[in-house]
Amino acid sequence: MNLVIDAGNTAVKLAVFDKEKLLSQEIWTYNEVLSALEFLFKTHPDISHILLSAVGPWHFNLEQWLPESCTLVQLDESTKLPFQLVYDTPETLGKDRIALAAAAISSYPGTNVLVIDAGTCITYDLITDEKEYRGGAISPGLQMRYRALHEGTARLPILSPEIPEQLIGTSTKKSIHSGVVFGITFEIQGVIEQYQSLFPDLTVILTGGDAQFLSKQLKNTIFAHSNFLLQGLNFLLEHNKN
Repeated sequence: MNLVIDAGNTAVKLAVFDKEKLLSQEIWTYNEVLSALEFLFKTHPDISHILLSAVGPWHFNLEQWLPESCTLVQLDESTKLPFQLVYDTPETLGKDRIALAAAAISSYPGTNVLVIDAGTCITYDLITDEKEYRGGAISPGLQMRYRALHEGTARLPILSPEIPEQLIGTSTKKSIHSGVVFGITFEIQGVIEQYQSLFPDLTVILTGGDAQFLSKQLKNTIFAHSNFLLQGLNFLLEHNKN
């Protein structure tokens, strides 16, 4: 049985897998995570392998949380990957992008895949049918664009995301919604079209916190469930067992 720990900037996700099957997942603050782990190991005593992907303040000593019976894999530049990195600076590649690439390899083997992760930033990651990670792009996410308009100007208000009623905004608020939401959707659609010109048989995956909001505006994408990244981390753990 596997435990995947996705330690982000502000919270920690704990997911238990039986091989490829997700049994449970929970989100905890860093103040709660040691107690959560202690309870998790009691309720799932068959956990034998753990993968830790930490981008946030994970400062716990192994003795504080790791049972002696468990094998630990820490996701870093030395982790064995199920694909080849064709990337100029692999040491700077985000762990979330590595996990999403692994999820694409696991879910769509032998396929050219573009994974679009619509979160704090929007990341684009290309994985080829020859298991090569080629790289992609990073651009500002939905919330970041709204905040930039407010914080970078004297009078524009801060707004919550909203689907525009029409392309032409007839008020300042409607113009902001049109600029942000249509700006992102036009960007994503344009990027997809450019990648499809290079890889006509491309499979496009949309995931991340804002994926459901944006999926209503986008065509030619497969909306991935929220567990896509966790499945990628579990696939990496399975790959490193051997």
